[in-house]
Amino acid sequence: MATNASPQTLQEAVRHYADLDVCQAELVAARWPDGVECPTCGRKDVGYLATQRRWQCKGKHPKRQFSAKVGTIFEDSPIKLDKWFVAIWLISSAKNGISSYELERSIGVTQKTAWFMLHRIRLAMQTRSFLQGKLTGEVEVDETFIGGRARFMHADRRKKTIGLKRGGIVGKIAVMGLLQRHGKDGHSAIRLEVVADTKRHTLQPRVEANVEPGPATTVYTDANNSYNRLGAAYVHQVIDHAEKYVDGQIHTNGCENFWSLLKRGLRGTYVSVEPFHLFRYLDEQAFRFNTRKQTDRARFEEMAQRVIGRRLTYKDLIGKADAQSAA
Repeated sequence: MATNASPQTLQEAVRHYADLDVCQAELVAARWPDGVECPTCGRKDVGYLATQRRWQCKGKHPKRQFSAKVGTIFEDSPIKLDKWFVAIWLISSAKNGISSYELERSIGVTQKTAWFMLHRIRLAMQTRSFLQGKLTGEVEVDETFIGGRARFMHADRRKKTIGLKRGGIVGKIAVMGLLQRHGKDGHSAIRLEVVADTKRHTLQPRVEANVEPGPATTVYTDANNSYNRLGAAYVHQVIDHAEKYVDGQIHTNGCENFWSLLKRGLRGTYVSVEPFHLFRYLDEQAFRFNTRKQTDRARFEEMAQRVIGRRLTYKDLIGKADAQSAA
């Protein structure tokens, strides 16, 4: 999709994507490399309605007219592609993320719209692990807890969240990480998942689902007893943090470094994240981490492929659709 005129910096991207025809051409090239086809019936004999920037299928069926947005995260959005593309560039290249208030000021939309846009983009950042295959080689497994610090809470909120306890992990959300030290490009890559707890019956099945068993795979963990049966399927190396943090190649420092980066973004940029949405922020940070060696342009081009075939409505985002279906 890239050309010699492809932007390499944010400033160039803002100028380049100010032309809606350019935006549409790039989206069409990413979505239909062999020519535009009807998303309803798949026919390629479609006519272009230039004044509407839409196509019309010659087949007789509902939804004959369609735009390049249909079937993407942009579907049914009144926001034009010039703002969408700049938003994607910003969030995919900002190391600590970008808040909805900052995006509101940057592209000239309301804060509510910016928040919805960012969550749609995070959906595109989501890694479909079942398509990526299992991790092999050297794999670190670790977990952390996300949540507010008790000493910074208002007394009423602290009482509601943790009761009479002093803090610790009470009221926090557990997140599991699996980091492959040397991925396909030679750089470490991580997978994340929100988990209900850190007990063996929760953590071990997730390791087995994501890591290839056998003597060619070495799994590094801390001394958490939830991992003490991994030796049956993997070469299992344990580092006891009560004694030391590194013993040669035995450590989980890759995961620990990622947790530091993740929490810096959550605390410094987003400040307050609801548990219901936490997995979306994990998708965002994992995408940036796994593509950190790419240029901003290459990262944007990868996002252009990921926006296709994914959609998030506002009702789904706030959980209203689930509530209505349950009722």
